[in-house]
Amino acid sequence: MRADATGRVLHDPRGGSFWFDAGALCLDFAHTGGEGRYAVFETLHEPADLAEWLAQPPLAAVLTVPATAGELTAAKALRQAIWEAAHARAARRALPCGAVDVINHAAAAASLVPELAADGTTARWATPVGAAQALSTLAREMIGLLSGPLSERFRVCAGDNCPLVFVDSSRPGARRWCAMERCGNRHKLRALRARRATEP
Repeated sequence: MRADATGRVLHDPRGGSFWFDAGALCLDFAHTGGEGRYAVFETLHEPADLAEWLAQPPLAAVLTVPATAGELTAAKALRQAIWEAAHARAARRALPCGAVDVINHAAAAASLVPELAADGTTARWATPVGAAQALSTLAREMIGLLSGPLSERFRVCAGDNCPLVFVDSSRPGARRWCAMERCGNRHKLRALRARRATEP
């Protein structure tokens, strides 16, 4: 339930994996797969996959009601809406109306409710814990990002052909890469090769 503990390991279907922190849980969720050319990155194939993702920290929403096929469909629609809205904001374009509608619709449902555990030192989610509640929590977080102090900090990775999007919460606001060990290092290698190619 730590909102600041974001980030997930992303796997490339061609091989390899790397740690990517999108800066917000809702943006981490936006990178669980996608439509069209991003379908090869799909990780939410069954309702159980959605339940497993939601149960992982930091959200740690262990469902007490099994996720349904309808909720999986809603989750993918919300994911796509978050992706589209984030990319639009990063490009300083107007948000797509359809994406706004989907986010608002998901946020209108009851969200997860935190409760203090009996020991008085830890928290958990009050039961019942359903997928729709977790999706509402993610949608509300996205609304807070788009309308809050970080609204101008949405960025798309500066790497060549890298579509990963994140919100830059660093103090200087100078983050450029999805991950330094991935696109950042590739950029450094290309720059080094270019310098060497021009040396006498």
